[in-house]
Amino acid sequence: MFYSIRHVTRFRYSGPVRESVMELRMQPRSEGPQTLRSFQISTNPRAQLYAYTDHLAMRSITSNLLREHEELRIEAQATVELAAIAGMAGHARCPGMEPLQRLQSHRRSFRHAGASRFARFSPELESFMQIADLQKPVGDPFTALRTLQRGIYDSFEYESGVTEVNSPIDVALEQRRGVCQDFAHIMTAIARAWGIPCRYVSGYLYHKGSRDRSSANATHAGWKPICHPWAGWASIPQHIMAGERHVRAAVGRDYADVPPTRGTYKGGADSELSIAVSLEPTQAPVRHEDFLKVARRWPSPTPTASMPERLYHQQQQQQQQE
Repeated sequence: MFYSIRHVTRFRYSGPVRESVMELRMQPRSEGPQTLRSFQISTNPRAQLYAYTDHLAMRSITSNLLREHEELRIEAQATVELAAIAGMAGHARCPGMEPLQRLQSHRRSFRHAGASRFARFSPELESFMQIADLQKPVGDPFTALRTLQRGIYDSFEYESGVTEVNSPIDVALEQRRGVCQDFAHIMTAIARAWGIPCRYVSGYLYHKGSRDRSSANATHAGWKPICHPWAGWASIPQHIMAGERHVRAAVGRDYADVPPTRGTYKGGADSELSIAVSLEPTQAPVRHEDFLKVARRWPSPTPTASMPERLYHQQQQQQQQE
């Protein structure tokens, strides 16, 4: 399955600002069954763009606009291929929770085993675990997480506007309402309290023809791949297994590590943020080999010409014909 993604972000300012520096995490990943086939990003006004790999091994881009402006538009376009996922790989041979005690010290999962900014233990979380009977994991890690998944799905209503992007999980726990970002943080905090390393994933979700609780646009705040010694990372969203409709863009300890845009600007103006995302199935991109056509065959070299002379002769010939 191939998807075409268009992600547009617009910042409007109430007055001129002198400069803005943005950190962008919009490039889909290539890992597991997901392969990034193409990606491009542009800004208006035109800004300097620098790509790098950050400390969490994520592909990030810095946008640096150093002249006065009243609006900044950032547009990212990508084509992603998603292969079929064979469900919960390794579940049948998952012996239990004990091996995860040793896994927590492994470099691959250590940073995802402890508390983070938005996924941390609290009295409100402990109370919810008691009420929902989620104090201890039951069975192997996958079975325990599916039970946790169902417990959160049954205990909360999806409603936007109850929490903010920087709200702690206590707000959603008190209201028993929230959005996928809140549910992801709650599930992540409980999984880590159980001793299961867990990372937060942000990306895109194709909604058409489905009954997802999240909003109908293509953005999706997060889901939870867990780490275990038999099958690596396996994705578990709020109430369905991650499959051919989930496109990964960034991974981290929680949302603080993976926002699509984060930055600052100089000036006393207020800012307004607008976002639009489209995610649609598309045809496989045409390969370069299939797209290119031979316009002119290589001329036969003279027997006495050396290789540098032959190349120079070909260049001269092309220049004369153009």
